[in-house]
Amino acid sequence: MDVYFPLSKRSRTSASGEKFEQKKPSIEVLPDECLFEIFRWLRGGRERSSCACVSKRWLILVSNICKYEIRDNNIIHALNPKDESTNKKGGVVSEVEHNDVDSDGYFTRNLEGKKATDGGLAAIAVGTASRGGLGKLFIRGSNSWNRVTTVGLRAISRGCPSLRVLSLWNLSSIGDEGLCEIANGCHRLVTLDLCHCPAVTDKSLLAIAKGCPKLNDLTIESCANVGNEGLLALACCCPNLKSVSIKNCPLVGDQGVASLLSSASYSLTKLKLQALNVTDEMFSVIGHYGKSVTDLSLTSLPNVSDKGFWIMGNSQGRQKLKSFTIASCLGLTDRGLEAVGKGCVNLKQFYIFKCDLLSDKGLVSFAKVAGSLESLQLEDCHRITQIGLFCSLLNCSAKLKVISLVNCLGVMDVTTGLPPLSPCESLQSLSIRNCPGFSDSSLAVMGKLCPQLQHVELRGLHGITDAGFLQLLKSCNAGLVKVNIKDCVNLSDKGVCRLTNLHRWTLETLNLDGCKISDASLFAIAENCRLLGDLDVSKCAITDSGIAALAHSDLINVQILSVSGCSMVSDKSLPSLRNLGKTLLGLNLQQCKAISRSAIDLLVQQLWRCNILF
Repeated sequence: MDVYFPLSKRSRTSASGEKFEQKKPSIEVLPDECLFEIFRWLRGGRERSSCACVSKRWLILVSNICKYEIRDNNIIHALNPKDESTNKKGGVVSEVEHNDVDSDGYFTRNLEGKKATDGGLAAIAVGTASRGGLGKLFIRGSNSWNRVTTVGLRAISRGCPSLRVLSLWNLSSIGDEGLCEIANGCHRLVTLDLCHCPAVTDKSLLAIAKGCPKLNDLTIESCANVGNEGLLALACCCPNLKSVSIKNCPLVGDQGVASLLSSASYSLTKLKLQALNVTDEMFSVIGHYGKSVTDLSLTSLPNVSDKGFWIMGNSQGRQKLKSFTIASCLGLTDRGLEAVGKGCVNLKQFYIFKCDLLSDKGLVSFAKVAGSLESLQLEDCHRITQIGLFCSLLNCSAKLKVISLVNCLGVMDVTTGLPPLSPCESLQSLSIRNCPGFSDSSLAVMGKLCPQLQHVELRGLHGITDAGFLQLLKSCNAGLVKVNIKDCVNLSDKGVCRLTNLHRWTLETLNLDGCKISDASLFAIAENCRLLGDLDVSKCAITDSGIAALAHSDLINVQILSVSGCSMVSDKSLPSLRNLGKTLLGLNLQQCKAISRSAIDLLVQQLWRCNILF
């Protein structure tokens, strides 16, 4: 009785005559079951949220109240109609004040590192429950700080039934019990991302499959205990799966992937497989059942041979494939690549990375049969030479718009063996990066082959000089819009000035980072480039005079300017930069050692609309 009707504090005297105060009994002596019963009789979300602020114990208790466990406000109204019908001012109390808002999942929450705790999840569950509900939750733990357990996921499960997106990264403390809680309470879940969760097994996927039938986006990465059984359950119970990504899961094999394809063949549109123990048999399933797949990515599949690619290419299931990525697959040969080109008749984007057995023969054969190809990217394919590149352009689709070569060491200047050249009128974008053998003569040939170029990226090409660059500039009839010549250390003011003169009416973006240029280039830009909005002159030999030329030009309206690492730009440029600030949205002053901290502070105050990096 003292617990429920506590007496007021009064003085008492001990046997020795010493006085002491009698402590008032606390509600904390109530067991959890009683407190839980009290909390679920509260009239609205605000009251429960207030109670959750009292202590961590109360927070956990409130967060574990499911929506269906909250007592109906009609019962409260019947018990005390006078208190419920009027407020202190005599007005009618709005029903919205005491009833929770429908949980439609309006809110997104992120917890990272030390903030990722059970208490944080409980607070999210309570705080969002009465204000529209939690829709997206992203939890990223750390190796040294894992404090998310089943308790936290249980709070989300019971307090956030509207959850649609859940991402769990690097959480070794989360296992099957926690995900089973999510499956039991979050039936609206459509996106699940599990990355580096070693305690998660097939049991979790079985529960998700049964409890979340609306799931359409699944990512599983580095979950060593997830295998075929879980994927089979998802294939049977989740008919709306549209996107599946599985990476570095050693227990996943042909059976699991095949079940996803065969069961969800009419809904699965995106499939990404990386570092799995699948074989050629799985490729035949992709070719036969993946009729709706539009985006396919295959990376690091050591057990797949040339036979698998050949079977997949010659099947009839690749009619809708538009984007295809093959990376680090030693089984891809010239024969397999040609078969892929024939079978994927609607392929538009093709990316090949680290396929060591691929040669010029396969590339040219592919170019001849891939009639819908719009974008081709080759990276770390060292058996591809200059002849293969040029011949593929001569035989490519009339729709090809983009070609990119990155770190292809076999691309070197060749003066003999080239066939008669006819222009590739469709190509608009050319990117050659870190190909040391690509120099002036190759660039001159590319200019003749591709007269309609608008976007040019030549990065890290030490063999390119002003002579080769000028040949390219003269051949580009359409007008260059974006030019990136970063780290082309042998390009000078002569080439840049010629660029600004020939393409003054079209140039919008120019990156000269690391080039051998001076103020002369900035003078030419200020005089000619009316449309230039993005300029990068980092690590160049420009001075305050060049910045002043830009500032005093009435033609250009630069919005993004980078002078990072320009050691000769000093505080004298402060008025010029302030003048440029009328149009600037972004300014990079990192590693400009001649600019003082006080000048930067003044710029930050004056250019408050501009994002300044320093």
